[in-house]
Amino acid sequence: MSRFISKTLIIFLLLINQSISEENIMILKLKDGDVKIELFNDTAPKHVKRIKELADGGKYDNVVFHRVIDGFMAQTGDVQFGNSSTNTFDMQRAGMGGSDKPDLEQEFSSLPHERGTLSMARSSDPNSANSQFFICFKAAPFLDRQYTVFGKVIEGMEFVDKIKRGDESNNGSVTDPDKIISFKSL
Repeated sequence: MSRFISKTLIIFLLLINQSISEENIMILKLKDGDVKIELFNDTAPKHVKRIKELADGGKYDNVVFHRVIDGFMAQTGDVQFGNSSTNTFDMQRAGMGGSDKPDLEQEFSSLPHERGTLSMARSSDPNSANSQFFICFKAAPFLDRQYTVFGKVIEGMEFVDKIKRGDESNNGSVTDPDKIISFKSL
């Protein structure tokens, strides 16, 4: 009987662990395919909450990748000026806006900026992250402990690699940019 209880308990704990991990999985739909992202709620809970809230509210749908630098990163998330399906869309101002929510206090950690890392964009003020984020194409250790890492691509990085690159002489500004088709929790 004790063995049965032990086995049942182990199975129960495995199922709970699986459901907890699924709470922190999101799907970023791009033109070339779906990107599966794991969010780091333990490391950056305020940022994860914000990303999930905006994503599940449809705020990231149709938002452009306004700044994409080959060999570095793809930046998106300007829900104010970067949403190509709203009347506030302004490619000249994309990258300058955020959500109607207050800026977040930084949650810097020892997690590295490596290929597939998702991190919050901000101004020179460490506590100015709001809705914009970037995905690293390759390791960027000079960003470590200076930007809030909140997630990582776990499947579909090959689709991130296909995002249209910007003009390197213009800080990665993109003409006719790719966009997020949708971004939702699993």
